[in-house]
Amino acid sequence: MSLSVIICTYNREKYLSPLLESIVSQDYPCEAYEIVLINNNSIDRTEALCKQFGQSHPDVRFRYFVETQQGLSYARNRGIAESHGDLLLYVDDDATVFPNYLQAYSQFFRTYPDILAAGGPIIPFYEGTPPAWLTHFTKELLTGYLYRGNKTGFFTNGKYPGGGNACYRKTFFKQFGLFNVELGRKGKSLIGAEEKDLFSRFLAAGNKIGYVPEAGIYHYIPPEKLTREHLVRLSYSIGKSERIRTRSIAPSVYFKRIFSECIKWGATVALFFLYLLRFRYDKGIKLLEFRYHVTQGLLGLKAPQ
Repeated sequence: MSLSVIICTYNREKYLSPLLESIVSQDYPCEAYEIVLINNNSIDRTEALCKQFGQSHPDVRFRYFVETQQGLSYARNRGIAESHGDLLLYVDDDATVFPNYLQAYSQFFRTYPDILAAGGPIIPFYEGTPPAWLTHFTKELLTGYLYRGNKTGFFTNGKYPGGGNACYRKTFFKQFGLFNVELGRKGKSLIGAEEKDLFSRFLAAGNKIGYVPEAGIYHYIPPEKLTREHLVRLSYSIGKSERIRTRSIAPSVYFKRIFSECIKWGATVALFFLYLLRFRYDKGIKLLEFRYHVTQGLLGLKAPQ
């Protein structure tokens, strides 16, 4: 079973070398995997770093491509087209992988031959001091934090892997299609939900998604991603992404999503008062801000300034 590790990158020269080294330093046969790097129009030193890496690791199958259509979904789809592996492993360009990352995914799919997709932990690595108002909920939002314990199993209750650490059999995309190019990051835009769109179709068909605890990544979080300004932009973009995703399916799906937003408001208000009772107003108010701006984006209201 061969592996293709797909890295889609845009102006992340700072993190590329540590990521690539974390992959090739693993105790896993070089001939059993390839690294497919998709440069989505970076204007930093990405190309030079990739050339240097290829020259310094001649034993590694390192394949470099430039995707000129701007957008993460375009880059991810290009990765599918260029990959030769049976398993396609997507890892974010601002992360490093766990020491047993390749072996863990390989072993999982050998053990479960009928499973088409899986994911693993995403553990934030803070480059600064996390703000005091960070909660479990805002931590997941801002850092992609994902941890379901240390036992191999399956995602439940409609949950699915983070897009920056997911593994698919290549046949997955033949059955369920590619990433929606209307969704996903484009340049500095924070539009997302491309993996939610894909996994929603997959789960609706009655499939299961594996959870592989040893196949995790450390996600690097710079201080600017933990500011109120970023929280506001990201929250609004989440709502806007949901508006695009659900309206592209059917009007009824969009209205159902609006209804679920009302339910989420009830839960958010309840959490706000819970934090208030614990004298943690700062944590509660950030949850309200998050929900407010998600709703703005979902309803198509003007973006916050």
